Amino acid sequence: MNRAGGRHSHTHDHLPAASRRTRRVVAAVLVPAALATLIAMLVLWPGRVDLPAGAEPAGDRVSGTVTAVNGESVTVRVDGGPEVTADRPEGPGAVNVQPGDEVVLLHFPGAVPGGADYSIVDHQRDGPLVWLLALTIAVILVFGRWRGLTSLAGLAISFAVLLLFVIPAILDGSPPLLVAVVGASAIMFAALYLTHGVTVHTSVAVAGTLASLVVTGLLGVAFTAALHLTGVANEDDSFLSASQGDIDMRGLLLAGIIIGALGVLDDVTVTQAATVAEMAQAGGLGRWALYRAAIRIGRAHVASAVNTIVLAYAGASLPLLLLLAAGAQPVTDVLTGELLGQEILRSAVGTIGLVASVPITTALAVLVADLPVNGRHRFT
Repeated sequence: MNRAGGRHSHTHDHLPAASRRTRRVVAAVLVPAALATLIAMLVLWPGRVDLPAGAEPAGDRVSGTVTAVNGESVTVRVDGGPEVTADRPEGPGAVNVQPGDEVVLLHFPGAVPGGADYSIVDHQRDGPLVWLLALTIAVILVFGRWRGLTSLAGLAISFAVLLLFVIPAILDGSPPLLVAVVGASAIMFAALYLTHGVTVHTSVAVAGTLASLVVTGLLGVAFTAALHLTGVANEDDSFLSASQGDIDMRGLLLAGIIIGALGVLDDVTVTQAATVAEMAQAGGLGRWALYRAAIRIGRAHVASAVNTIVLAYAGASLPLLLLLAAGAQPVTDVLTGELLGQEILRSAVGTIGLVASVPITTALAVLVADLPVNGRHRFT
């Protein structure tokens, strides 16, 4: 409870200040970790990545508006150009078009003698996506105010690290697991401090997240080897492996586990660090009693978070689960196959790392907590 405001604040704006001793201890651990992350990013930074010949998409992408649908042909007015004719898309997942629809076409001049030079490949989604993102940002800002703005800034940094460092570095041939660990560390430092402020309590959450990511990574490496997973489980994996032969597909699988786990870990570790700080401020508990009380709160939080992470993986893999359920293979063969084995690995390792984050972060927060002496807090 926040005694000044009469209620608990999930944004942790009014946590007690930490002593100089505590700040020095936390800085001695995290400053070297931050410097190591920065140096590793500079060493692994890919610069310009030139895609190999054949990796570029064939044909020119153009946009247009459907003006007529006549049987098996579609008339489309190309933006800034003439009206053209394209074959009506057919087959599973084909684009269903009606007059007035805005579509994306590929232009293959002379590719098929006597055939259409244009092919409809997708709907244009620029407008609806912009409105959806604008609505999401507005909701976050209206409800979160300044904290919402800083969380959006942290999200922007996360995407910047992924798009400018992680993906190009993997395409450049760097080990995917190493790149993911460095990228996740950079995201963690930037996003957590920007969103929750540069405080000792945020630093404890950063340390707990970093330790939990190490646990997650080690478990991922061990069980990927034990399960003999190759990282190539479907057509997309096979195409990527064939077109980008330098990529370590097993490392890419582990990289995805690390980055996926980070999104859930930071919420749990920040909450645990703040919980310990609030309870220490209230006083009346020794370190062991404080740890046990905070762990009880953490159990309730992690129970819902575990359900979240498993359902998130299941939701993303729902078409795969339906396909496997409709097949004639025995359940044991389905569960132990490469395709579902990867999903089980992601869920299991991510869950173990999430559970481990609670005692790790709680222990770190209790160790650096400034407990009151005779009803007063010690500040050295």
